[in-house]
Amino acid sequence: MTARLSVSTWSLHRTLGRPTPYGPGDAGPRPILSDGRSLALLELPARLAEFGIHTLEICHFHLPSLEPAYLDRLRQALEAAEIELFSLLIDAGDLSDPICQEQHMAWMAGWIDVASRLGARCARVSAGKAAPSPETLELSRQALQRLALYARSRQIRLMTENWHALLSTPTAVLHLLEALDGELGLCLDFGNWRGDHKYADLAAIAPRAESCHAKCHFSGPGEMDREDFVRCLDITRAAGFQGPYTLIYDGPDDDEWAGLEQERAVVAPYLTA
Repeated sequence: MTARLSVSTWSLHRTLGRPTPYGPGDAGPRPILSDGRSLALLELPARLAEFGIHTLEICHFHLPSLEPAYLDRLRQALEAAEIELFSLLIDAGDLSDPICQEQHMAWMAGWIDVASRLGARCARVSAGKAAPSPETLELSRQALQRLALYARSRQIRLMTENWHALLSTPTAVLHLLEALDGELGLCLDFGNWRGDHKYADLAAIAPRAESCHAKCHFSGPGEMDREDFVRCLDITRAAGFQGPYTLIYDGPDDDEWAGLEQERAVVAPYLTA
């Protein structure tokens, strides 16, 4: 892999009309109530190329339709704009829930099919929302192993993230990755962990990262926490990270492109470091 800039559709949630997130058991894609200024997802690849970034991650709930004809049109739009769809972000489901696991796993498998049809390289899932324990980690491992095998049959690399309760510590993240023996990739997210041990914890898992959600905290419009952002980026440099740096913006300013531009300026030097 090579280091490159990427954008998640979460960073453009307002631009895309604020579609409502949903999960297993909910109705499918929700109607997007456009105010006349929103950008359609089909228009995003060309707009992203104009912005100078050619890698994208799409949150599952930003897809307004799952009809094959729509997915094919979106893939064509990505190809026409020369945009790499790195990952489909499957942002719901709980693989550590013993009651709902099978239902949620089947739901995630359906999204892996969508990722395949769109030509994505990866699909990212949450490992689970239960507190980490030998029992919950094993429950998640079993589900992830089955999903990883299914994803591989669709030419998709399954990934997870240091996200939600189950993977809230580096010990749990590394345990799960080692238990799956290379079958599961890792997305390193700067914004999911906090506290006194944040940087040491991120450094412990950074060498295993295949992608990075480069999220900067904004305390106000244009007011980025540059010091924290640079410390996190320095961790990826020390780890020899060579994947996509996916810019994550969810600051208070509705001008999401401006927020992404601020983040890009800080991340750019790390692409060739």
